Amino acid sequence: MTSSFPLAMVSIGEEVQLESIRGGEKLVHRLTALGLTPGVSFSIVQDAGGPLLLSVLDSRIAVGRGMAQKVMVTK
Repeated sequence: MTSSFPLAMVSIGEEVQLESIRGGEKLVHRLTALGLTPGVSFSIVQDAGGPLLLSVLDSRIAVGRGMAQKVMVTK
């Protein structure tokens, strides 16, 4: 099994899969509502030093750096 790592460590354009969200209930609920559910594949579209812009399903989602540290992904 591949070990998971924080979303903040992913490069632009790299396809990853959501493993888990290591945060409180509010954070988990918020990200799940945006389409970040366990097993979903997505990639980082833009990283300009601020929030990360993700491409999830047919949507674009901005995720702050603090949140990106709590989102665990695998390749």
